[in-house]
Amino acid sequence: MVQELLTPREMARADQLAVASGVPSLTLMENAGQAIAFEVVSHLPLQPVLVLCGPGNNGGDGFVAARLLEERGWPVRVALLGEKADLKGDAALVARRWTGPIEQARPEICMDFGVIVDGLFGAGLSRDVDGLAAEIVRAANNSAAEIVAIDVPSGVDGATGQIRGVAMEAAFTVTFFRCKPGHLLQPGAALCGKVLLADIGIPDAVIDEIEPLAFENERLLWTLPRRRVDDHKFSSGHCLVISGDALHTGAARLSALGAARIGAGLVTLGGARDALLVHAAHLTAIMLAECDRPDDLRPLLDRRKINAIVIGPAAGVSEDTRQLVLEALASEASIVLDADAISTFAQEPDALFAAIKARKNPNVVLTPHHGEFSRLFGEIAGCKLDRAQAAAKRSGAVVLYKGADTVIARPDGYVAINGSGSPNLATAGSGDVLAGMIGGLMAQGMNAFDGACAAAYIHGLAGRRYGKPGLIADDLPGILPDILFELSI
Repeated sequence: MVQELLTPREMARADQLAVASGVPSLTLMENAGQAIAFEVVSHLPLQPVLVLCGPGNNGGDGFVAARLLEERGWPVRVALLGEKADLKGDAALVARRWTGPIEQARPEICMDFGVIVDGLFGAGLSRDVDGLAAEIVRAANNSAAEIVAIDVPSGVDGATGQIRGVAMEAAFTVTFFRCKPGHLLQPGAALCGKVLLADIGIPDAVIDEIEPLAFENERLLWTLPRRRVDDHKFSSGHCLVISGDALHTGAARLSALGAARIGAGLVTLGGARDALLVHAAHLTAIMLAECDRPDDLRPLLDRRKINAIVIGPAAGVSEDTRQLVLEALASEASIVLDADAISTFAQEPDALFAAIKARKNPNVVLTPHHGEFSRLFGEIAGCKLDRAQAAAKRSGAVVLYKGADTVIARPDGYVAINGSGSPNLATAGSGDVLAGMIGGLMAQGMNAFDGACAAAYIHGLAGRRYGKPGLIADDLPGILPDILFELSI
């Protein structure tokens, strides 16, 4: 099942729709507490537990978890931020069902526990954590306890992944019905630990009424091209990668290998003759073609029946690169614009966006990292998800906003957040391979959004598959066949 991501506001709507359909809100809270207790018992050995409860429903979930853990024989203490008399609704009801003492939450109480269940604040945090609450969070983080967060670690904004003042550092997080963007967006994602998703009785049908725009990028979101028994190299597409000059050939070569390994039937490197001589010393399966000036591009596309183009890796920030991009956009091929192809339009972004929007073929992907994004789009308010959505709408292209929390956005607002990444990928040339992979998938017929999503996901898996420090970009193309085989099973 494709995994939608719900903002805290959308999650509140899901709760309301579930109650309207006949599921009591108290049942939802009891089920949430049961899920927390189950995951604690399943993942951790029996040991003293402190349950920190806040003044809202997150604290109510904590009271239920405390009661159920105690029933299972765990030594449990409960500490409340605030007064029991101030609790309202279901939280007040479940607090009364807890028969043990309720202590005042304070920093020093966090010592000498093996587990701390964090029920202070939920995903919809409306202000920064400060004062006594911040001191408690810091004390919990400084303790030796494993922290189990309810919904999100307290202090993490569930919509944006931003830290509101200070935040818990969880070993794992138990969330409900659907994950939130903040589980995948940095820096909050790094504080969630392993995210465990629990069914608490909200009907899946409520998603149809909410109509979320955000999704977790995973293999059910897109379908990879499959070779038929009668396929041949021409039916699997032809991807052209534009090279830099003779002293800057490596990046384009990495892109070309990424396109070939992801399954494009033919891959050609185009560039000046001196650059092609360098490529010729390194490559066998990749073809070479002279493309020294922008005027050379259109005849090359027609002659070789090229249906996808990658421009940018070490292409140079120059007028020639600018004209090559505009010439490519005037063609019917699918386009990936990376690195220098993005930066070369920093002073005139609207010229690029107009050329993209004028195309008959809508399949254009921009792949900026943060610096390139800022150069092209300027400073856009909001979290990374908001910025990617705004950039896609403005440009008319699919925007793959790279990073540990890569976001892929369509111009209509539909967006995916990639969670497959690995810190191993933080190495020069990794993004060049990714650009080639996107081009190779679009050459095989995938649309821009699906191709970008699939490439980002597989690229992340490749970083994980290497599994140790020392990965360089040259390693990535060779890892792709095994991953593609596993995804096809």
